[in-house]
Amino acid sequence: MQSDLLDQSALRTLAERLVEAARKAGADAADAVAVRGISQGVEVRDGRVEESERSEGDDVGLRVLVGKRQAVVSTNDVSGDGVARLAERAVAMARVAPDDKYVGLADPELLARDIPELDLLDPQIPSTAELERRAQEAEAAALGVKGVTKSGGASASAGIGGMVLVTSSGFHGAYLRSSQSISTTAISGEGTGMERDYDYTAAPHGADLLAPVAVGRSAGERAVARANPRKVATCQVPVVFDPRVSGSLVGHLVGAINGASIARKTSFLKDKLGAQLFANGIRIIDDPLRLRGLRSQPFDAEGVKVKKTALVDDGVLTTWLLDSGTARELGMVTTGHAHRGVSSSPSPGPFNLHLEAGVVTAKELISDIKQGFYVTDLIGSGVNGVTGDYSRGASGFWIENGEIGYAVSEVTIAGHLFEIFKSMTPASDLEFRYGVNAPTVRIEGLTLGGR
Repeated sequence: MQSDLLDQSALRTLAERLVEAARKAGADAADAVAVRGISQGVEVRDGRVEESERSEGDDVGLRVLVGKRQAVVSTNDVSGDGVARLAERAVAMARVAPDDKYVGLADPELLARDIPELDLLDPQIPSTAELERRAQEAEAAALGVKGVTKSGGASASAGIGGMVLVTSSGFHGAYLRSSQSISTTAISGEGTGMERDYDYTAAPHGADLLAPVAVGRSAGERAVARANPRKVATCQVPVVFDPRVSGSLVGHLVGAINGASIARKTSFLKDKLGAQLFANGIRIIDDPLRLRGLRSQPFDAEGVKVKKTALVDDGVLTTWLLDSGTARELGMVTTGHAHRGVSSSPSPGPFNLHLEAGVVTAKELISDIKQGFYVTDLIGSGVNGVTGDYSRGASGFWIENGEIGYAVSEVTIAGHLFEIFKSMTPASDLEFRYGVNAPTVRIEGLTLGGR
């Protein structure tokens, strides 16, 4: 990795100049974000490279506040006297923006003073040749699975993303994070009987990736297992979510406790803070400080100190996700969950999420189910965050007498998130592979819409 790509000193200087220029132009307060993005990726099919690309770029964003008015401008070219012009334009925009009594920088007392080291940067970024090798190995492993008839392609990528944040209230912070991934899609069957499935691995450090052969083999085995799916009659049965999709249930909770939704009163959980939503023992954690975490970062997009938080503790909803603006609107204090891009103002969102593991194995979780459905893939986004109604297309496998049997496709699972949360039982097989992680999860009494 070229050392100049890891040097953020020029970006830090640029952010400082932008904030200073904004104050000179008449802003009461300002903050500047500078984002570095470097990515390279390779796609292969049938052993040949189909596409290889690389991109590099730095973008900057400036937010200015004039009284209770706010404006955000962004650019990827600040040369000559561009800093002064950008700041003047931002201040002029803010002066004609509508008043918003909730805007403002974060409380200085809440800012991060010590930036923790989270080991997010792998200095050994792979070459294009290495990415080709990974993708080709993964594809070959998928094609080597008996029953796989063709490749849906494989890819490998690597990159670096970083952020510098400077505020007029005195915060200066920066971090860099690498990312690497391998993915494969495999197809089984022929003609109208073809089925496809995939697998992938992603991590900041290459050493934490699954081996390309393991990714490819898993994709192939999944595709073959889906061959000759059957349809099932509409019924109400226990539904078990594979770890690859069970994290989506955590995602629905987190979307509903986002401070922006709470402030707009567009969440079905708007009056449920402190309520028992889950069974005793259920804990859902957001951890921005996980070492080598996919979504880890040492401070939020307002410079606020971040911390590991139990969003749900012993089944009880403990908090909303807040940035400074939504916190002021709700009469609360930011939880350090601000995110932003260079062209947007801060808004709340999660970091590394996980549902803590239960005590029973996945096999034990299924063992007493006479008739049920094991979900491996979800389709569409039929979840209403205002009402909590849940309805999604799905495919997977039929459970009979405690055993996973034949493949099932073209069904819909439906219920209400209140009931889903209340009946959730996690297994003990939690692994940290994604941005949102959960073990195998069992939900009682969902409606399965079939033939």
